[in-house]
Amino acid sequence: MTTKRHGLSIGIDRVGDHVFVSMKAQGKLTHEDYKTITPMINSALATVKTRNVRVLFDATDLEGWEVRAAWDDFNLGLEHGNQFERIAVFGHKSWSDAVAKIGSWFIAGDLKFFEHEADAIKWLNR
Repeated sequence: MTTKRHGLSIGIDRVGDHVFVSMKAQGKLTHEDYKTITPMINSALATVKTRNVRVLFDATDLEGWEVRAAWDDFNLGLEHGNQFERIAVFGHKSWSDAVAKIGSWFIAGDLKFFEHEADAIKWLNR
């Protein structure tokens, strides 16, 4: 018997007025994953009033979202979309078109897909 891992790991750092969020998705994300992560994101971004959040999203192990989890993700984007300055997503090329299209609906800042983490970090730090 094997256990399939799924979930989101998150790191949040503040540097001056900027907030840096790093996230790693694993497996197929569920509503339960978002019930855990949403309060952390809400708390970290509660005092951010301008578009100065940069996100590094590792999608290398992402298999997708359950329908309710996709709705949770959409709601997070609606709530915090104006706070994001840049979002760099890296991982499997197959996610790039979907992430870019969906993200552009509710994120005010720039969203870009990268195949390699180093390129994503370089773009975020410009």
